[in-house]
Amino acid sequence: MSSISDKLRSLGIEVGAENLPPPTRRKSSSLEAVLGGQALQTHQGETFVVEERRATGSLHGQASLEINARLHALADWAGEVHIGELSAQDFAFLDTETTGLSGGAGTYAFLIGVGRFETQDFHLAQFFLRDPSEEPAQLFALEEFLAPCQAIVTFNGKTFDLPLLKTRYIMQGWQAPFGNLAHLDLLQLARRLWRNRLPSRTLANLEAQILGTTRGQEDVPGWDIPRLYMQYLREGDPGPLKNVFYHNAMDVISLAALMNHMANMLEDPIGVGGEHGVDLIALAELFESIGRLDTATRLYIHGLDHEDVHAQRLPKHVLLRAIQRLALIYKRQENWENAIELWQQAARHNHLEAYLELAKCYEHRLSDYDEAIRWTQLAIELVEKPTLDFDAAGLNTYERRRWLDDLNHRLDRLQRKATHSS
Repeated sequence: MSSISDKLRSLGIEVGAENLPPPTRRKSSSLEAVLGGQALQTHQGETFVVEERRATGSLHGQASLEINARLHALADWAGEVHIGELSAQDFAFLDTETTGLSGGAGTYAFLIGVGRFETQDFHLAQFFLRDPSEEPAQLFALEEFLAPCQAIVTFNGKTFDLPLLKTRYIMQGWQAPFGNLAHLDLLQLARRLWRNRLPSRTLANLEAQILGTTRGQEDVPGWDIPRLYMQYLREGDPGPLKNVFYHNAMDVISLAALMNHMANMLEDPIGVGGEHGVDLIALAELFESIGRLDTATRLYIHGLDHEDVHAQRLPKHVLLRAIQRLALIYKRQENWENAIELWQQAARHNHLEAYLELAKCYEHRLSDYDEAIRWTQLAIELVEKPTLDFDAAGLNTYERRRWLDDLNHRLDRLQRKATHSS
């Protein structure tokens, strides 16, 4: 089977930088005319930059281009506690366009888009390699742009953008300027929040589904961007690059708007995330994972009482997981009345774990052996003759045998206890 790299090569797309044409000095005037940028002189030579400013608070779809929520929950999720004390001006939003997908030492970041909030504006700068020989100046300009910032925000940057840029700095014999910056990778958070509602969590799909904006016809698919840069290096025509710069600019601007939406969602989960029951449950799981059990409990309750549940629009596996998670919170709190009510609700969906929890609760907490026997027998029947909606009907032979051994052993013990207590 051919690899992705092989398929790209068959389309004429380079996947690394080994075959870059020899550096050729490009005249900045043509780039300036097409892109509106300018040459930028640095201590490492000259690079090319395109800059744009948008008013803070301006709309990007349905989201505003600002950071107006408290960030403590976002900081707890990221494991970067001091993020909660940062202001909007402390964040940089970064996205790269590269010469290939490999991400190795032969891959260049030919376009680095980075934005930050200033006093009244969102300042976007795109540092471009007119030819690879200008990389030292490009990286130096990026480092200067990042200097006022204390945190960096990316989308899949943990896996791709930052490791790639670190490699480029190392190739110059420099230390990357990210070491002391906190890092938020919004792709990871997007997966936590919307994995059960959105089949695709690409940034473009989040723009449409979450931010309520779509890109213009001038956008270009990401997989075609390396080819367009190679074409520019060969032919010197900057015309097709206009679409590449648009694509990169939208990525950076969407990052800032998406972070604002996410921060507001974590700050006011019911108000911002309450439209979809599945989102409330995802938020509940997130808050449970960072130890905020009171908030998690409240969100589980709202999620399980959402109209999506009553209209049977919530996926069954999401519903049962939410019931089980909330029941376990109540179990830890020894709130047996609420826990039993939830386990009984799950049992109506033939949830095997709920049968077992009810059997254990009636045996060990309430000493009601007859009821414990009843739930154990129901569990045995379910494993022996699974129903169509039995959530564990896919048990393999070994798992089924293990369940039956444990349940029959429990049943024997309960019957002896019931005999001795009568």
